[in-house]
Amino acid sequence: MKTSFSRRNWIGAAGTMGLATFLRAAEESGNPVATNIYPWITFAKRTGDRFEHHSDSLMADIASTGITGYEPIINGTAEFEGLANRLKKHGLLMRSLYLNSTLHDRDKVKESIAGVLAIAAEAKDLGTEIIVTNPSPIRWGGPENKSDEQLRFQAKSLDRLGAELRKMGISLAYHNHDIELRNGAREFHHMLTSTDPDNVKFCLDAHWVFRGCGNSEVAVFDALAHYGERIVELHLRQSTSGTWNEAFSLKGDIDYSRLIGQLKEAGISPYLVLEQAVEKVTPKTMSVVEAHRRGKDALEGG
Repeated sequence: MKTSFSRRNWIGAAGTMGLATFLRAAEESGNPVATNIYPWITFAKRTGDRFEHHSDSLMADIASTGITGYEPIINGTAEFEGLANRLKKHGLLMRSLYLNSTLHDRDKVKESIAGVLAIAAEAKDLGTEIIVTNPSPIRWGGPENKSDEQLRFQAKSLDRLGAELRKMGISLAYHNHDIELRNGAREFHHMLTSTDPDNVKFCLDAHWVFRGCGNSEVAVFDALAHYGERIVELHLRQSTSGTWNEAFSLKGDIDYSRLIGQLKEAGISPYLVLEQAVEKVTPKTMSVVEAHRRGKDALEGG
């Protein structure tokens, strides 16, 4: 499917544009920095603390970092109970949310799409404009790969879902993990080449592209070159020698100054969402609140 955006624009874009300017413009346009709750889950797991989704204490901690955007993981409409009041209490915006969907399975797709649309209807009343989805693998952590027939069906289902959300005034943003980059990244590419760009946008999680392609920054910038015009959101995570850092920074395995500089040069201002999670081998030097304060500081000082 052709687009009007030239790959040459990305290759020729300046790689050292100031992120502070980009961030200020984003905030002035109502596009503040946000955090997904996934990193908060991983920090809680590391310390053995119980994690409660959408809790008052979680939102208080997020607000204490100066971050004003909240991107939850939503699994059902029941999770919206009391959420509006807690968001208002802590001055948080929920411009986006993340959910998983099952779109490759003909027996489950109808129920999955209906579930997403029901969530979207509730979220729209809270100001949500972007729904980020990862069409789930056959089995999380498993070695199975989807067949070509399943990938074709999934792309059609993803496009259908995006079209339905467009009618509601919500953008659907495709999100991948590392598993979609297996086998020549055929799943990743098929979702973005076989869907209508008006129906299916892109949430670039640069680090999952990096890791899924064998820790390759080249792969990240190739994804940007091919699909940059569809990006409506960035998930921000940094690593050193392949290991996730505790706090986001512009420099590391991925040059985010260059990445965001190219976006700015192209006139694209995606939603910026910190997703700086920790894993078993990540150094343990700071709390989740301190890590997010440092991540926001890195963005503002870039």
